[in-house]
Amino acid sequence: MVALVQQRTPFKLDWAYADDIPGSRCGPEDGPWPRPYQVLSDGEVVKELQALAKPQSVQLAGRRADSVNFQPSPSTRTQDRYVIKTLTVGGREWSLTGVFDGHLGDVTVEHVCYHLPIIVAEFLEDAYADSPTRLADPSFIAQLFSRSIIAFDNAIAGDILDLFGGIEGLANYSDADIRSVINDQHTGGANFRKARLNMYGTTALVALVDPDHSNLWVANLGDCQATLVTATANNGWDVRILTTEHNGYNAEEIERVRRQHPNEPECVVDGRVLGALAPFRCLGDTPFKQPPEFTRRILYNLSPGFPDVSPWEEFLVRNRTPPYISTEPEIVHTRLQGEQYLILCSDGFVDLCGGDGHKRIVTDWATKWRHHDGNMALGLLRRALGGEDNFRVSKVLTLDMESAWIDDTALVVQRL
Repeated sequence: MVALVQQRTPFKLDWAYADDIPGSRCGPEDGPWPRPYQVLSDGEVVKELQALAKPQSVQLAGRRADSVNFQPSPSTRTQDRYVIKTLTVGGREWSLTGVFDGHLGDVTVEHVCYHLPIIVAEFLEDAYADSPTRLADPSFIAQLFSRSIIAFDNAIAGDILDLFGGIEGLANYSDADIRSVINDQHTGGANFRKARLNMYGTTALVALVDPDHSNLWVANLGDCQATLVTATANNGWDVRILTTEHNGYNAEEIERVRRQHPNEPECVVDGRVLGALAPFRCLGDTPFKQPPEFTRRILYNLSPGFPDVSPWEEFLVRNRTPPYISTEPEIVHTRLQGEQYLILCSDGFVDLCGGDGHKRIVTDWATKWRHHDGNMALGLLRRALGGEDNFRVSKVLTLDMESAWIDDTALVVQRL
């Protein structure tokens, strides 16, 4: 039985079936079903959800932003991350929020979460120093936002390739030479850390709001989702999704990759890039962006590195004309007005909303939480898990299962 984070005894047991668990992470094949779970009271649901989701609230450029990062399985370490930052440029405050869904490991997603806001701020500061009035041009900010993200990602591979004179320079080094350069843990490990960033990747969804709260820019790479919620004149809500998925469910993304790699039928296999990676745009994931020798000469020589290279070789043999993964974000600009909220979430939250429907869940939440002082992200998460139905919510919080039964879920809700 999964132990409660907030332990209570005695507890009541009940039984859950695969169809009772929201999302697509687990199914009938993950039996035996039914599985036991602990039925929690309303007070216990509140305490357990707070302990698992770790809600945070931040004052952001005069407005509030709330966040959670949720994974109820005690055996699973979440690879989702979020960021909430104020960027001071020319004495004025911009707000930056973001959600990142890491894969293969959490090294790169941690790096992105910490360093990407710094790079965006530097681009804004440089533009302000050059011509302050340009920061009032929405199209210029959109271009700057995109350039900052692309430059950030280019540096992940570029910083390690510079040690060898670029990808062509690797031919001048033996494997032993490369190992001596990149496995420098005995002298601080700077090169090792640079190289290791290339082993993993993350999607990225980043939002920028100007100091006047008049403009919103959303940059998207991957399958996280941004939703703009706007109050309407009849006390209702307009719920508008601002992003598109960059994965194998998006026919335009598949066509883009195939168009860029003609005569390579295996550039997309079973809806995955080179038959291996689900997101078609992301940060990191250098083996899909550089020629195979980058992976074979650098990453294979890391110690510790790949325990088994065979899964990597399965897609590297298809890597003929990289890059296959795009680093160019899709930028959406929106002018702000009235009472509005921005919801940024990883695909785990989208998955949770599949049963009741995303628009219904968001509308229900916005109506209830309009004048609520509690954490907005935590309230939205609870609504997706089952709302006031403690049986539904308890099944997600306390299911007795060894592996994760829902996807990692990061969520940021921002008052605009």
